[in-house]
Amino acid sequence: MLLQIDKDHRRFKKIVTGKIREDLRKFITRGELLGREGRKLISIPVPGIDTPHFRYGDNNDAGVGSGPASPGDKVGSDGEGVGPGGTEPGSHILEVEVSLDELADILGEELQLPRIEPKGRHNITARRDRYSGIRQSGPESLRHFKRTFRRALRRQIMSGVYDPQNPRIIFERRDKMYRSWKTVLKPQSNAVIIYMMDVSGSMGREQKELVRLEAFWIDAWLRRNYEGIESRYIVHDVRAGEVDRETFFHLREDGGTRISSAFRLAQDIIENNYAPSEWNIYLFHFSDGDNSSESDSRECCRMVRENLLPAINMFGYCQVASAYGSGNFINVIHEHLADQEAVVTSRVNAKDDIYDSIKTFFSAGR
Repeated sequence: MLLQIDKDHRRFKKIVTGKIREDLRKFITRGELLGREGRKLISIPVPGIDTPHFRYGDNNDAGVGSGPASPGDKVGSDGEGVGPGGTEPGSHILEVEVSLDELADILGEELQLPRIEPKGRHNITARRDRYSGIRQSGPESLRHFKRTFRRALRRQIMSGVYDPQNPRIIFERRDKMYRSWKTVLKPQSNAVIIYMMDVSGSMGREQKELVRLEAFWIDAWLRRNYEGIESRYIVHDVRAGEVDRETFFHLREDGGTRISSAFRLAQDIIENNYAPSEWNIYLFHFSDGDNSSESDSRECCRMVRENLLPAINMFGYCQVASAYGSGNFINVIHEHLADQEAVVTSRVNAKDDIYDSIKTFFSAGR
């Protein structure tokens, strides 16, 4: 019975995964999913799945259509309904919990994203106990039942005391086998993501929502590829400062924009905390493309080329549409950094563009 339940559970998970694949683009653009995120799981409403259920009866002849009634009698109460009767079946929506790793795998398969090959050496070596051996002593909690049963059965058969008509297996101390462990050293690939965002007056609530959705899926994919991830957050107008995640997505300021201030702070954070030989470093900058001057935009490109690119895996620039921004910064990047493979740009004018933006950033598997 347990095996059948396992099969049914796997089949149900396969159905759920298929539904998520079908509607992946829609899920990527739904901001409310972020509010359903737990520690390692995310709740996803999946329509179109009938929830399995039992139907009980009382084994008598009573049922639909039985009981006293005459032709023409009304069915149900005399109360007035609200609105006209529908003609279509109702949709069934089931909320399922999916691990972030599963969600990232679905994302990677659908977008055909290659696995990321970490660069540099591994800077953390974790000690883990692996149960890979067998021994004849140990705590009862680690007793290997199958091996113990086989040894006892073999001993009874060889000694001639085993009775097939009364198949009782009596364990002796010498039959018992226990799992043994050894400590293994497992290198962990570490990565840091530094998010930078313009919070000047031209970046409104809609723009920040686009950034929040994009950052969530960037996070999900990178965390699937690395054992350890650190995230740092920088906001800037004409000056830059480091903030926590909550402030990053909700802070709004007025004033102008000097993008180079954010790049300079990112450089300081890398130099003081993350040696390029030990860390995989990803930089993502979000802006509406407005900057204080053409000279500062050129200075940004110089900083990226000379100071940042030698130390990082990728520099991603995502330009979100705004009615107030000039949108010119992405053109300056294309002009001055077009020859740099580690520089990737994308435009997100609406939520539907996030799907293609993620694919643009990670299609090379950096």
